Amino acid sequence: MLLGLAGSRRVLFVGGKGGVGKTAVASAVGYHQARAGRRVLVVSTDPAHNLGHLWHREVGDEVTPLAGDVQNLEGLEIDPARTTNEHLAAVGHQLRRLMPEHLSGEVDKHLALARDAPGTYEAAVLERVAQVLEDASHDLVILDTAPSGHTSRLMSLPETMFAWTEGLLRRQDRSAKFGAALRGLDPDAGAAGIVGTGRRVDQRAQRDHEIRRILLRRRTRFERLRDLITDAERTAFVIVLAAERLPVLETIELYGQLLRSGVHVGALVVNKRSPADAGGLLADRRAQEEVHLDTVREALGHVPMIELPLLAGDIVGEAAVQRFADLIATAS
Repeated sequence: MLLGLAGSRRVLFVGGKGGVGKTAVASAVGYHQARAGRRVLVVSTDPAHNLGHLWHREVGDEVTPLAGDVQNLEGLEIDPARTTNEHLAAVGHQLRRLMPEHLSGEVDKHLALARDAPGTYEAAVLERVAQVLEDASHDLVILDTAPSGHTSRLMSLPETMFAWTEGLLRRQDRSAKFGAALRGLDPDAGAAGIVGTGRRVDQRAQRDHEIRRILLRRRTRFERLRDLITDAERTAFVIVLAAERLPVLETIELYGQLLRSGVHVGALVVNKRSPADAGGLLADRRAQEEVHLDTVREALGHVPMIELPLLAGDIVGEAAVQRFADLIATAS
């Protein structure tokens, strides 16, 4: 079921509460799909990256092979600091090009404040995710996301940014029409009868045209990303959870947030299930887990769910990922 979901999509988001095994699930699904012949890219958007640790190799902000035996599986860890710096540098370059030279100091002040402003990191990561999805030639891109709160905001941002950019375009259109009307009332300005006026009008028109071009490009990028992540035929979200009270409650809340953002939740993965036949303590724990899973079934019974067992060792390295992928194939 889970592997079939991944096999029929181009984008798979894997999310949930911190510590439930999102990176292991994302890596194992990616490994299985790559072994089946698809070219797969696993992208970590979590500031506290675990992808490199799990694969026991250096994975950075450039596409890197993950497995030795499977050549078509690659990974990428989005660097939040680099992403934010590059995002602000690009914005600063555009502003300085469009604004009068004497306002460059104000641009620097604005960017310094924006660096630590709420939403700057999410906007930068969103831009990078959009870029990765546009540029990637892979058959499947799996996004190993940050814990639930960050992820729900990230998934709602394409619609927010699209609407915000659309509003800026409408305001610029009104401003351009108003400026044209004023110039029409002033025959001297319209004919550039005053020395230098025509040049200023040309500069202003050129600036307005450049601003519009940038806004249209951003609107198109956010529109494509919004359409992609809300298309259930191309994209699905997998929520990983533990059969414990807080992860269960967070899963139900995350599902509601994703539903409101138009994102299709294709599966629930209950990880680290306690065995029923390994002593009284674990048997009692499994019984308690059943109580929490009843809560999930009552709230989200329509979402396919698989259960994966608690393992004795850590999932580190290609051999461990392969075993975990085989386990998922059996559970699915």
